[in-house]
Amino acid sequence: MARILARDLKDHIGSPVSISGWLHKKRLLGGLTFINVRDRSGLTQVLIEDKDEVEKLRGMQLGTVLSVTGNVVAEERAPGGAEIHEGVVEVLTPVTYESPIEIDKAISHQAEHLDTLFEHRVVSLRNIREQAVFRIQAAVKEAVRTYLRSQEFVEFNSPKLLPGSTEGGAEVFKLDYFGKEATLAQSAQFYKQMMVGVFERAYEINPTYRAELSATTRHMTEFIHIDAEMGFVNFDELLNLLGELLHTVVESVYQSEATSLALWKSAKPLVPVKVPRLKLEDIHTMYEKATKQTVTDFKDLTPSEEKWVCEYAKKELGSDAVLVTHWPASEMKFYHRLDATDSRYTERADLLFCGVEIATGSMREHRYDVLVDQLVKKTGADITHPGFHYYLQAFKHGMPVHGGFGMGLERLTQKIISLANVKEASLFPRDINRLAP
Repeated sequence: MARILARDLKDHIGSPVSISGWLHKKRLLGGLTFINVRDRSGLTQVLIEDKDEVEKLRGMQLGTVLSVTGNVVAEERAPGGAEIHEGVVEVLTPVTYESPIEIDKAISHQAEHLDTLFEHRVVSLRNIREQAVFRIQAAVKEAVRTYLRSQEFVEFNSPKLLPGSTEGGAEVFKLDYFGKEATLAQSAQFYKQMMVGVFERAYEINPTYRAELSATTRHMTEFIHIDAEMGFVNFDELLNLLGELLHTVVESVYQSEATSLALWKSAKPLVPVKVPRLKLEDIHTMYEKATKQTVTDFKDLTPSEEKWVCEYAKKELGSDAVLVTHWPASEMKFYHRLDATDSRYTERADLLFCGVEIATGSMREHRYDVLVDQLVKKTGADITHPGFHYYLQAFKHGMPVHGGFGMGLERLTQKIISLANVKEASLFPRDINRLAP
């Protein structure tokens, strides 16, 4: 008898079937013995009636791989509206060890329980609700790809072993590379700009590494970055695309993953096609007036300001997202472009979503001589260093006006689901305290 999946059970009411999967739950209900079997499509409820078959379940641990045959009966209380009666069980892979996690129940995501969740991640991911996070994340990634392809972006993959810390800062992992010092990539910044000279529009979705000594709900040392770059655009066009991307992803995921999102009781965020924009200095002023709190760093937003301005935008502007513009030129990266109309600012914006920054976008300096001057003055770098030589080569041989952004996949997933900690949206999170599993 050919195997069918849980999702197709309702199409076989009145017929004998065979299913295969993992033992997900055992329960005695009013003198009746039920088991739930999990496969890639969901759960099948099975009524075990024969005494010999019930005896097979004695001592059987969750996770046991088994096959069940029986007759399909309509039952509105069962997953999918049908269940198997007269189940006959065949054990395919026995499990004798008791599960460290009750995978048939909702697993706590309270802050004090996260270490337990991650320590037993291999097993906890078998929980249907935990799986849902990463089904949603896969849908987010696919929605990003679909949108960027529709805008004629070409996907590429950049190397993650580099000959130095080219973007500056101390947040870099160093390692020995056959007697030479190498670093793990902090982003795909240089490579995606190079690809503008090749494809005009390019993107990648790949790991990036930051040696940040931060133990917060928003930082990890390894995470997935959505990096995109596009040529022949102005700042307004770049921000329009970034906002439209977020709008499209939210709409797509809430349509394709409604069942998974319902498991987390997630409320759909408000993201208009054109995301509202606010100036950095205006947010500082508005925040001080509304909260009576004094802002001490006018060059950035504090986490409290990010949360406040998102709440403001939702209430007053009808959006859970906001683009923060007019960042001071003093804080610009060497590859950023100054605002041509006001040199106090750089053409940069942060995209805030549901209380946290999920992306930074900016126009890039495309003129070779200006770029070299900014690189030397801001970083003191040697332009002949391998980490810069090949990057600058792209500009020597013709680069158009261009801009791009980097967006954190886990933060985006976290906020779509309304999780409290970005690590909850990482399969196997890495931070200053965790390097396994």
